[in-house]
Amino acid sequence: MKFPNPHTLQQIATIIGSEYVGEDDFPVLGMNEIHVVESGDIVFVDHPKYYDKALRSKATVVLINKQVDCPDKKALLISDDPFRDFNVLTQFFKPFERSNSLISASATIGEDTVIQPNTFIGNNVKIGRGCLIHSNVSIYDNCVIGDNVIIHSGSVLGSDAFYYKNRPEGFDKLKSGGRVVLEDNVEIGALCSIDKGVTGDTTIKKGTKLDNQVHVGHDTVIGEKCLIASQTGIAGCVIIEDEVTIWGQVGTNSGITIGKKAVIMGQTGVTKSVPGGKSYFGTPIEESREKLKQLAYIKKIPFILKRLDE
Repeated sequence: MKFPNPHTLQQIATIIGSEYVGEDDFPVLGMNEIHVVESGDIVFVDHPKYYDKALRSKATVVLINKQVDCPDKKALLISDDPFRDFNVLTQFFKPFERSNSLISASATIGEDTVIQPNTFIGNNVKIGRGCLIHSNVSIYDNCVIGDNVIIHSGSVLGSDAFYYKNRPEGFDKLKSGGRVVLEDNVEIGALCSIDKGVTGDTTIKKGTKLDNQVHVGHDTVIGEKCLIASQTGIAGCVIIEDEVTIWGQVGTNSGITIGKKAVIMGQTGVTKSVPGGKSYFGTPIEESREKLKQLAYIKKIPFILKRLDE
């Protein structure tokens, strides 16, 4: 998430009330999670296990809960609770904006796009040309939709990331300041839910088609010309490369990659990254031919045991 205008390290420290290490006028351009950070971004870290990863990342400002040696060309924001202060920054730069109409006055809608009754379109939404948005769809603030997109009834674009910190008093929610981006010729089935990125974009690329009741988690990127069947649950920060086929009732772990032209058969649990160009099945996931052979061998066990008893 880039800030509307560049800020200084001192200005950011003032917003969250923290100490800092670096020049007062050190430039700060935005904030992001570690997997999408760029130069000029703030990244937060609150566990020693991840200190090195954050300090070595592309981020040039690290919001951290301990004084550490500051790497060259980086700055530190020292906070007793980086998770809390990351939320403070999200709320400051991307506050919730109330909408008083079904279609916000700040939304832009292209020519020949049809919006069916009872659909909600939030603030700053951009919808391209020739789209068909069926009834009872909710498109939250800042979503971007390309040309010739179809979204079926009951789907929600831009819901919050499922991201919490477990505290003694209960779960503390990480605020979501990202977007959902649908490129041209995407189709979203009925009753789908697509979470926005925490700070970046959840993206579905050109020509991809989702069946009914598919969930896409925050910051996930789905490539071009993918087919994803009903009741599939895709976790956050997943990368699905081009022309992948995912059949029904598949679930994935977060942070994994499914390679180009892979086929994931129904009811598979994608527990790890898998290369493209192959078919996969089962939980834990394996190449489908190998998994089906194993199942065939298992079926033979009772007959083998019966022979041994004779």
